Amino acid sequence: MAKELTVKSPTSLAEKQEDTRPVRTFAPNVDIRETDEALWLWADMPGAAEDSIDVRLDSGQLSIRGKVSVDAYKELSPLYTEYNVGEFVRSFRVGNEVDVEQIEARMANRVLELKLPKQARARSRQIPIQTY
Repeated sequence: MAKELTVKSPTSLAEKQEDTRPVRTFAPNVDIRETDEALWLWADMPGAAEDSIDVRLDSGQLSIRGKVSVDAYKELSPLYTEYNVGEFVRSFRVGNEVDVEQIEARMANRVLELKLPKQARARSRQIPIQTY
């Protein structure tokens, strides 16, 4: 199942940028875990406010986007920084085993959590052995 969830590389995202204004775009760090019932995805988006997060599913393509406001950084002159200011963007191809009507998203501590439940037919189960 996990083999069907593929990730677009950050390079391809930069090449296919469709924004009409210049904006720095970064791929958030993502962890994916599979259980018998679902795939779980966590995307780290430091600095992105919850109301700036956009999660979309279109033709089997799951896209996440989060914006980091530059307003808080305008007056700063940092000596060194590792936080990205701009937008976080990442896309995934969702396999047929995912029940797309039941996908859930929540944000906690600037980490986006997605639950992608498996359809019943894709869940592992024990097959009873019949005797004759």
